[in-house]
Amino acid sequence: MATIAVLGTFDTKGEEHGYVAELIRARGHATLLIDVGALEAPRITPDVPRTEIAAAAGVDLAGIVARRDRGEAVSAMTRGAPIVVKRLQEAGRIDALISLGGGGGTAICTAAMRALPVGFPKLMVSTLASGNTAPYVGVKDIVMMPSVVDVAGLNRLSRTLLAQAAGAICGMVEARVPAGGNDKPVILASQFGNTTPCVTHARGLLEQAGYEVMIFAATGNGGRTLESLAEAGIAAGVLDITTTEWADELVGGVLTAGPTRCDAAARLGIPAILTPGCLDMVNFGEPASIPEKFKGRRFYHHNAQVTLMRTNVEECAELGRILARKCNASTGPVTVLLPLRGISVISAPGQPFHWPEADTALFGEWKKHLRPGIPVIEYDGNINDPAFAELCVAELQKNIAARSLSR
Repeated sequence: MATIAVLGTFDTKGEEHGYVAELIRARGHATLLIDVGALEAPRITPDVPRTEIAAAAGVDLAGIVARRDRGEAVSAMTRGAPIVVKRLQEAGRIDALISLGGGGGTAICTAAMRALPVGFPKLMVSTLASGNTAPYVGVKDIVMMPSVVDVAGLNRLSRTLLAQAAGAICGMVEARVPAGGNDKPVILASQFGNTTPCVTHARGLLEQAGYEVMIFAATGNGGRTLESLAEAGIAAGVLDITTTEWADELVGGVLTAGPTRCDAAARLGIPAILTPGCLDMVNFGEPASIPEKFKGRRFYHHNAQVTLMRTNVEECAELGRILARKCNASTGPVTVLLPLRGISVISAPGQPFHWPEADTALFGEWKKHLRPGIPVIEYDGNINDPAFAELCVAELQKNIAARSLSR
């Protein structure tokens, strides 16, 4: 029997959370009811009262109630809920988490879910689940289920959907991962469509060598997830072939992973390989979405929804300086590998983004600002040559061995 936390605003949505809790218990699991409501009395009796959530946030709940400030209440509960839920998870008191909510409830409860580790079952039934869920999900495995109707009372449709949600969270907590494969050291790798041949070949070599390879699409969220898992300490090494998200961060594209990209491995001393994969491109949507200031630049229409813009000489020079700073912060072994004949499929000679002067600026500034002691290997070929992937794997294995010897 598992204990499933049922988290929500019990003053406005107590009946619905109570219904879900009853269905969970009917399937043989225990529930722990956590109230993050504030302004009205809870409609069901919680196991963890709202005062405990407010205390974790360091706020006076009575004062919030007296002021009748809903925004302040949501803010306080959004700060306190992650602290309490994480504490319960670390103490082994809960095995899964489910919540139901509108705008405020979704903000509070997904904040709590983001505090939980990947692999811990989490399900959010939300009125916002059919829109842009990225701010709510972040880099965690939160399942967002559309409520279809508002979470405002029980009716023939909401009963059906909430019953399915209860069944889903029970199924998630009952699922068992087949044994095997968990004893292999993990390599985190970054990939884009334009570096897929390189990463695919490298992955095969690393798997033959006994590693488990986790590949993340360098689409902003993928880079943030890679950083999060590196931060969690699960990686034996990082194969950062595709640092393209830095081009979007610098220039203003839509696939930025933020200013902390490439920080985790450096700070924690995880052995790493960095290459300039796809730093030749900045990502935008359809052509009409491209800011007017970029008129006249070199573009490549990848598909109807994606337009790529070539980074110019000045931008590439600055990207070189940025990546040098990221490497310089490394506390463990790191190696820079530079493919001199193209950093993506479309920057190879004869391709639309081939621009030797821009690549030279990128490579030159990266090398110029790199601190002594960090190896730089220049490869006279394209990033997607099998030989380049083989070189990356060999150097990563050297760095992993060096880290092991230094311990």
